[in-house]
Formats: sequence, C-alpha cells, structure tokens
Amino acid sequence: MRLAIIGAVLLFAGTVAVAAGALPLDELAALIDRVAPILLFVVAMTIVTELASEAGVFLWTARRLRHWGRGRSILLWLFLAVFATLSTIFLSLDTTAVLLTPVVVSVTRQAGLPALPFALTTVWLANTASLLLPISNLTNLLAQHSLGSISPAGFAALMWAPSLAAILVPLVFIGIVFRRDLRKRYSRIPVGRIRPDQPAGGGSDAAATDRVLLGVSASVLALLLPALVSGMPVWIPAVAAAVVLALVFALRRPRVLRISLVPWSLLLFASGLFLVMETARQLGAPVLLGRLAGQRQSLPDLLRLAATGAAGSNLLNNLPAYLLAEPLAQTPQRMAALLIGVNAGPLITPWASLATLLWHERLVRMNVLITWKGYALFGLIIAPVTVLAAVLALAASHS
Repeated sequence: MRLAIIGAVLLFAGTVAVAAGALPLDELAALIDRVAPILLFVVAMTIVTELASEAGVFLWTARRLRHWGRGRSILLWLFLAVFATLSTIFLSLDTTAVLLTPVVVSVTRQAGLPALPFALTTVWLANTASLLLPISNLTNLLAQHSLGSISPAGFAALMWAPSLAAILVPLVFIGIVFRRDLRKRYSRIPVGRIRPDQPAGGGSDAAATDRVLLGVSASVLALLLPALVSGMPVWIPAVAAAVVLALVFALRRPRVLRISLVPWSLLLFASGLFLVMETARQLGAPVLLGRLAGQRQSLPDLLRLAATGAAGSNLLNNLPAYLLAEPLAQTPQRMAALLIGVNAGPLITPWASLATLLWHERLVRMNVLITWKGYALFGLIIAPVTVLAAVLALAASHS
C-alpha cells in the first residue's frame, strides 16, 4: 500500500511536469516507447513466477536441496546460494526476494538451523547476482536499451567478471562471519517424509502434490529461460508463458487466478518514477552528478561512477539512482560500472532496492526478526567491498 501511495504521488508530479512543459511531449512519447515493453515483461514474469510458486516448484526444489545437503548445513547453504543465484539471474531479483525467501526460511527451520545466514544470503544475492543478464534486473533492461539493444550474450560478455566477483564476495563474508552456524549438522530425512509446511508466498503443500501443475510449471520455466536469452524481445516469451500457466491454472485451480497477481503497486511506482526522473534529466540533474562521477574510463573514474550509483541507491533507491546517472554512462564500461553501483551497492539502507523491502516484509510475516541497524552495519562493510571487487574485475576483464 505504501508503495502504491508513493507511486501515485510520483505519477501526479510527473503529470504536472508534462502539463507544465517541463517534460516535452516528444520526450514523453520516447519514454513510453522505451519503458512500456519493460513493464509488460515485469508484469508477465511476476505472474509466471507467482503461479510457478503456487504450483510448488520452488518448495519442491528447496526440499531436495535439503536432502542433498546430507545433513551438513554448509552444503545446504551452498546449494541454496546456487539456487538464489540462478533464480536472480534468470527470474530477476524480485523473484528471489519475494518467492525464494519464505521457502529458504521454511526449509532451514525444518532442518533446525538458524535462519539468519540463509536469509542474508538470499537478499544479498538477490541484489549482487543481478548483474549478468538483462532480465536479472530492471536497471539492466534499461541499460540494454541504452547500449543499443545489445544481445543477452553481449551483455553477459560485458558483465561476467564483475558478476562473478559480486556473487563471491558476499558468500565469502557470510562463510567467515557465520562459520559456526554453517558447521552445524541437521537430521537427514528422505524427501517423501519431510513434514509438510505452508511458507508464506512459497506455494502450498496441497499445490505441490498436484503433479500436473508442478510438471507443467516446471516445463514452462525450462522452456522460458532459453527463450529469454535468445535475443528476441523478452516480453514475448514472458507473456506467452504467463498465458499458458494461466490457462492451466484456470482448469486445475481457478481460485488462484486473482487480480492481485498483477503487481499494481510496482507498476504505479515505476510509472511515476520514470516520469519524474525523466523530468529531472530534462532539467539538467545529470550535469550536477557528472562532477562526482567523472567522465573517463580510467579505473578511478569507473570507481567514482560505481560509488555514485551505490551512494545514490542507498540515499534514494537504485532505480532513480540509475535513471539520474544513465546519461553519464556513455560507453559499455561506464555503463557496467554504473550497474555495479546500483545493483551490487544497495546493501545498506532498507529502501535501497525494492527487493530488500520485499524480502524484509516476507521475514516479518514468518516471525524472523532482523533489525535494520544490524543489516546496515553488515552492509557498510560488504557493500563497498563488493562494489570495489566488481569494478576491479570489470577493469581487469576489459583492459
């Protein structure tokens, strides 16, 4: 509700800017042409992942990872980290934050393990693992357009090294800080005997027993992922997948098909934010940021741009931080540095990324208490180190 209110205020402010002439109509038309397919993709992917979760795909996978952990918490943690990484890369950071978080907490509780290291792994990887592909993050989709609609393979070639660094640094940190928790053991129970659970947002046990829904949903995801990186406009396979799953659910579990599957609050927020930030760009805000972010492609200037993106994300939010600094990223390397800042840097304040807020909301629902003070203290350590390591990896891979 709060996100919808903020979005409504932003949309009103943007409408006033258009009416006052601060945002010319031709620029508004160009903005709509750019962001409409992206927002359509976001809606379709939200529906796909929500329905896949209702079918039990995430819970089914996580329970098998618990079984494959063979009673060793460090193995379970590594398996879940890989799961979170792949979920973020191929299904977006919001999917990991919203749908994987309750599943991870449920599985670790069933195993009798402390939830904190696993929950932190999920939210940090939801942000830092979102560098590799355009579909991993909304900022990446915007950057893909600015880079001349670069192919997913070309995007991955640009971002693979910083992406790897941004994934490994948080994992090393958690492995060191929580090494005692990760040495614990848990009881090994065959998958078929794991106690049914009802994780919030993670798919019900009843849904997981519907083998038709589970099989169709898993098959749709398996076919969707290569289609999303094939080079075709990503909204096309996403919409097709959403339609297929909606039809199957209409036959098997029609009560799941509700209007709340569409992320209305996010749509309102993003639409208003795009309008306001485009107005700010027209009024010259990037010129002021240019003094902080530098202009060249030297390592110091790449670090300055990444630091500007990270600071802006933690002060405002990563999406406006990206939109304001985008005109300063005129080359692929500078765009990569900006993405490092706005994707891997938002680890300090709760509002730095929408995924973090959604993650915390899921934890509160499951009575997992993580204070923002403790989260910020960890973030003050891990965010600068992650951004630095990723920029160094970027420079080394494109030197």
